[in-house]
Amino acid sequence: MLRQLWTMTASDIRLRIRDKSVPIFGLLVPFALIFVMNLVFGDTGDTDLDAVTVAAAQQDSGELGAVVVDAVTEVPGIDLTVTDVPASEIRPLVEAGDAQLGITVPADFTENVTGGQGAQLKLIQGESAAMEVGILTSVIEGVTGQFAAAAEATTAAAGLALPPDEAGRIAQQVIESEARVSAVEGRTATEQLGAGASIVAGQAGLFLLFTVGFGVLALLNERQQGTLARLQAMPMPPGLVVLSKALSSFILGVVATLVLLTAGSLLFGVSFGAPLTVLVLVLCVVAAGTSLMFIIARVARTPEQAGVMQSIFAIVLGVAGGAFFPITASGPAGMLLDLNPVAAFTRGLGISAGGGGLGDISQPVLIMLGFAVAALVVSRLVPDRGAAA
Repeated sequence: MLRQLWTMTASDIRLRIRDKSVPIFGLLVPFALIFVMNLVFGDTGDTDLDAVTVAAAQQDSGELGAVVVDAVTEVPGIDLTVTDVPASEIRPLVEAGDAQLGITVPADFTENVTGGQGAQLKLIQGESAAMEVGILTSVIEGVTGQFAAAAEATTAAAGLALPPDEAGRIAQQVIESEARVSAVEGRTATEQLGAGASIVAGQAGLFLLFTVGFGVLALLNERQQGTLARLQAMPMPPGLVVLSKALSSFILGVVATLVLLTAGSLLFGVSFGAPLTVLVLVLCVVAAGTSLMFIIARVARTPEQAGVMQSIFAIVLGVAGGAFFPITASGPAGMLLDLNPVAAFTRGLGISAGGGGLGDISQPVLIMLGFAVAALVVSRLVPDRGAAA
């Protein structure tokens, strides 16, 4: 029986490869869409910061004026160039676009801060690199905030009649103290893919539903041509023919999906995590897609009807699963979206890409396998319209 099953399965696979249906609709079309969508949307998740030129007029001979400029140069992630210029040249440089930020440190800045008096920095922002300039401005505001706290401490010390040396020491401690709140770089949260990886995963999930449908179309074609009746009359279990179509669809779906994910990873520089974890997710989502085809095989009377139904199921599940853009919802609609095998597949790849292993993808796996079991049960309950035709 196993030999007969493999013979029919291999024959179906060779037929699909020879008639170019699987290479075209399972590989070329989705890969072309991935390529185009990556060109259009692939850079939306790029968070690289632009280069910034800062024109600085350092007129203060004290230590605190230098601290302001040094704090700007220590901001990580920004390609920064600091140019020392006279104060009169800062505004023309910023207005001409040769500098994105201008800083003027007045000559009495250190003296005024340490003496508890008011001191002002003059900042001029350009129109370009707004996000980068905003980051630098926030850093400067943080530094001057520490200076203001030091000035208040000096004033308070004077009010308590502390010696000048003690007041100066307190002010210095305030300036050099570490911030009570700090930000650290983190990784993307689990269950999330970058822009390029989402495109590859979504299109792979969408088109696997088309790939696994070829077995259904072959089954209905043979039924319409009378070949199926002759095959079932042969000395073998009647369900072996249907099983061979399902197995060929499953194998083609797994191979096509793995090829798309691998090609997307290599060509677009994305990663989906450990190969074994990705393989388990692919096997589960293809099983869910193949089980859905059993329902179509029993409901559709002709190959044309099956093709239409297959397209409807693939588009609905693919789009709802984020093949073109992420879809989120709450309440009952959100629960339905969570039960979508394509959405579970994409979410599982997000977990895997974030470093998750087999134990971390249990929920997406259960959703996909539960969908497969439910579809098989429904396929046994609905009447076989094709056989009655």
